Amino acid sequence: MKEEHETYDIYYDEEGDFLEVSFGLAPKTEFSEEIEPGVFVTRDEESNEVKSVGILSFKKRAKEAILKKVLKKLGMSIPLDISVSKPQD
Repeated sequence: MKEEHETYDIYYDEEGDFLEVSFGLAPKTEFSEEIEPGVFVTRDEESNEVKSVGILSFKKRAKEAILKKVLKKLGMSIPLDISVSKPQD
């Protein structure tokens, strides 16, 4: 599996329960596709390289290790785990 990206940007919108992981620099032109319900992949239009993965309803799906499953399906991995938990008071 590829781990070629030097930088990862992680964005989580708690209100919308949307996680997005971006890989490397943003491309000049890109396109997105929904590869399964609620899972979006953005690719560089010139190279077809995956530039980001977005997941709706991430909290519900985190227990299924949805990010790892999607990255595996794309032939990718990242050197970390991402989970969502409630802040402690």
